[in-house]
Amino acid sequence: MVFVVGIAVIGYALPAVFGGNGFLSVYIVGIVLGNTEIRNKRNLVNFFDGLTGLMQMLIFFLLGLLAFPSRLPQVVLPALLIAVFLTFVARPVAVALVLTPFKGKISQQLLVSWAGLRGAASIVFAIMAEMAVETENDVFHIVFMIVLFSILLQGSLLPLVAKKLDMIDEKGDVMKTFNDYSDEVPVQFIQLSIPKSHHWCGKTLKELTLPPETLVVLLKRNGENIIPNGDTRLLENDVLVLSATSPDHVEGVSLVEIYVDENSKYKGKLLSEIPKKENTLVIMIQRGEQVIIPHGNIRLESGDMLVVSKTEI
Repeated sequence: MVFVVGIAVIGYALPAVFGGNGFLSVYIVGIVLGNTEIRNKRNLVNFFDGLTGLMQMLIFFLLGLLAFPSRLPQVVLPALLIAVFLTFVARPVAVALVLTPFKGKISQQLLVSWAGLRGAASIVFAIMAEMAVETENDVFHIVFMIVLFSILLQGSLLPLVAKKLDMIDEKGDVMKTFNDYSDEVPVQFIQLSIPKSHHWCGKTLKELTLPPETLVVLLKRNGENIIPNGDTRLLENDVLVLSATSPDHVEGVSLVEIYVDENSKYKGKLLSEIPKKENTLVIMIQRGEQVIIPHGNIRLESGDMLVVSKTEI
């Protein structure tokens, strides 16, 4: 994140040294980075989304100090005329001149043209213009009204326009994680460790007999994430992540929680020493923040929570 912030600073400062437009430069740098494969890109997007939200709050706080509602009625008519001209003449012509040489489709050009001046960037540039140039016109409040018009008209209708122009990409890269897919589609991801002397150690994935309809999707080794294939050889302490189809709604089975406290008869006993009732199975042990997949050699401690699967009669 620090490195990308440094790139953004250089992207603005370097052109400014030579008299160029630092804002345009850093914008282009952002487009290039956004379309580049970068490690931990999801974390970067989350970080900069938060940073963007913070800066937007700061800008609109500044806007509240500079805007005077009493002066807005005086600029409504000129702002509305300028906004109409920008929306239906100037911006479509400018977009066509820029995108036509790159063989941009008409639908793309129309969508970009309709995207408008929404957001705080236009107001920031108006503040800079107001400070740099002395003029009798109230540039700041005029731009403010234009942006309001753009938000109300173009911003409100943008989803509808995108749908009408068939410009919604359902296959866009949203950088989902395993958890996202677990929430949205009937698939589950299972993590298991390869302990010392396990019979899988030293074998390749294609030599293993996995349960039906499962796939090894990730291998974690020494803090590194590896996308495996059939020739990947497993080593001691490797962690495998498998995918499998999640079950449909299971009827006739209920889950019961049993808490082990200081006075519990289960405290200090091995799981294998606990009498097992018919049609019951301990499927999970929660110990603080840790989730343990049970086996007979686990010794129960005070504070453990046993999750028991029980067949309903």
